[in-house]
Amino acid sequence: MISKQKRKRIFYVPGMISLVLIPIVFLIYFYKTDAFINEGSIDFQFPSDSLMIEKFLSIKRKYKVYSFNNSEIIESENLNNLHSAIRKLNRENDTINGIQIHLGSKMKYEVYVKILDLVLVEKMPFFLQHHNDFFILMMPKPKPNKSLKSINFIICGYGDANKDIWLEEAKEAERKYVLSLYKKNWILFMGYLGLVLLNIFVLVKFNKTR
Repeated sequence: MISKQKRKRIFYVPGMISLVLIPIVFLIYFYKTDAFINEGSIDFQFPSDSLMIEKFLSIKRKYKVYSFNNSEIIESENLNNLHSAIRKLNRENDTINGIQIHLGSKMKYEVYVKILDLVLVEKMPFFLQHHNDFFILMMPKPKPNKSLKSINFIICGYGDANKDIWLEEAKEAERKYVLSLYKKNWILFMGYLGLVLLNIFVLVKFNKTR
C-alpha cells in the first residue's frame, strides 16, 4: 500500500501581517490627516457701511419670513420652500415682495451655509444680512435706451495658436499637484517600502532554513 504523506503547511507570517497591516496603516494615516474631508469655500461680501445698510433696509417690500432654528435635516422641507421662493422671486423679478430669513439661536451652522449656497445658486443680485436676519429682494430692471448704438467687439489673438501653451500649463499644474501629493504622503511610501523589504528578507531567510 502506498502511504499518503501529509504536506507540511507553510505559514508565511510577514505576508499575512502585511495584508492586514497595510490597509490599517493607510486608513489611520488618512484619518489623522483629514484626507476624507472635503473642504470648500463661499465668497461672500456684505456691506460694512451703516449708511448702505440703512438705505437697503429702507426699501419697502412685503417680506415673507422663513425662520430656521434647527439642523439641516430637520429644516430640509423649509429649505426647499425657501429655494422655490428665491427662484420665483428672481425669475419673475418681483419688486413688490421680498424674502426675510430669520436665523434662530439654535440653528446649526450647516443651515447657514446652505442658505448662502441657495443665494449663490440662484444668482440673487440684492441681499443683505443684518444681525440675525437675511433680506433678499429684487430691483426694477433699467429700461433699454434705444438711442445707444450697439458696439461690435473685436477679439485680438488666435485661440488655436495658444492651445499648445494652455496644454503645457495644464500638464505643469498636474505635475506640481502629483509632486505635492508625494511630498505630503511620503511617509506612506516609506512604510510600504519597508514592509516590502521586510517580506523579501524573511522570505529569503525562510527558504534558506527550509
